[in-house]
Formats: sequence, structure tokens, C-alpha cells
Amino acid sequence: MSKAKPKETFVDKILAPHLYRVGYSSVSARLMGNARQRSGRGGGRAWSSVRQGIVNHLNTNPGCAVSTMVDYYGLPQTGTRAWPKRADSARPPFPCKPVNVENALRDDVVRHMGHGFNASRLCRLMMHEFEALLFSDCQRFAEGIGGRPQLARDLQNIRDQFDTPEHINDSPFTAPSKRIRALMPGYQKPLDGTNAALHIGLDTIRGQCPHFADWLSRLEHLLESH
Repeated sequence: MSKAKPKETFVDKILAPHLYRVGYSSVSARLMGNARQRSGRGGGRAWSSVRQGIVNHLNTNPGCAVSTMVDYYGLPQTGTRAWPKRADSARPPFPCKPVNVENALRDDVVRHMGHGFNASRLCRLMMHEFEALLFSDCQRFAEGIGGRPQLARDLQNIRDQFDTPEHINDSPFTAPSKRIRALMPGYQKPLDGTNAALHIGLDTIRGQCPHFADWLSRLEHLLESH
């Protein structure tokens, strides 16, 4: 049995209970792309493989809708593994980055689904390393990762360098998880990250992270279009 991934745990423990309360009957996280191949592991999965997984899921489950949670900085930019518009989105300011990529992904999936596909079954991309969201409340973050309130000031110093927690998702070398591990070498993503998110709360996260808030609102209202 493989270890749980942070985003899968986030969906199962935090997102799913919330969406059930707004009317969803089923919420599940699944890994798209060929996870059996070494080249398909981690954040660098080829878009062609991920797209095929999305298309297969949409075709197999006509009543379902699909959204994505990916680490933007880790998406392949060139070659056969590239994600649409990823290379073009390196320069624009943050608010434009997700929209550019989201629109390109949506258009590509719609094209492969063919005529008559209801594009509302695709919700926007949520593109952050999970840990970025945890900087929404650094005091609760520090308390939630095994009761380490002494880390709150260092975490807040990181947070204060950016407009929002979502801006911290800036490169593979200074990503949120890398910053956290520098302060807490024993940090475990699924366990510590999920505990911290539960301690912070979904309302605080959506209040501090505008793109996440928009993504969550779209998920909440997705039932209205079905």
C-alpha cells in the first residue's frame, strides 16, 4: 500500500466533509497519470498522461465533475511532458498564472472529449504546493505541527515577505515545504500538514488565499450547473 499524499489527505479529511455539507454525494481524490512508471511519479507528470486520466474518468463516470490540485512550480514546461501554457505563464504576475494555465488545460480536455461535452464538468485548477495554504495563520500552523509554537515567528517572517500565502509557491528550491523543512527537519507532509490545516480551518485558509477561495466557491456551486 502506498503512502497517502498530502493533497489526497487534504481532500479526504478537510475538503470532502465540507463539500458533503453543501450537497455532494461523493468526493474522492485520485492520482492522474501513470503512477506505475518512475517517470510518472512526483509533480512532473506529463500533461498527455494526466489529460488521458481525466478524459477516461469523465467518460467512465458521466455524472462526475473533475478539478485538479497540482504544484505549479513543478509542472513540466518544455518537451513532450509540457503542460499547456506553463512556459508562457512564468513571467506574468501571480493572479494571471493560474488563469492562463487553467484555460489552456480546459480547452485541451474539451477538445479531446469531443462535441457535446459539458465544460462545466471541469472546475478550475488549484495550483499550489499544499503547504502554501498553511501560512494562512502561522500561529495555528506552528501549534498544529506537533505543538511547536516557537516556530510561529519564523513562519510569520516567511509569510510577511509575500502578498498572500499563495505567492510563496515560487520555485522548486524555495517552495513552502522546503522552507518548512528548513525550520522543522522532521516535518511529515500528510500527517503534520493535515493536522495544521485542521487546526487553521478552511474558513481562515479561504480568507487568506484568494485563488483557493475562488476555486472552493466554484466547487461549492458546481452542483447548480448539473
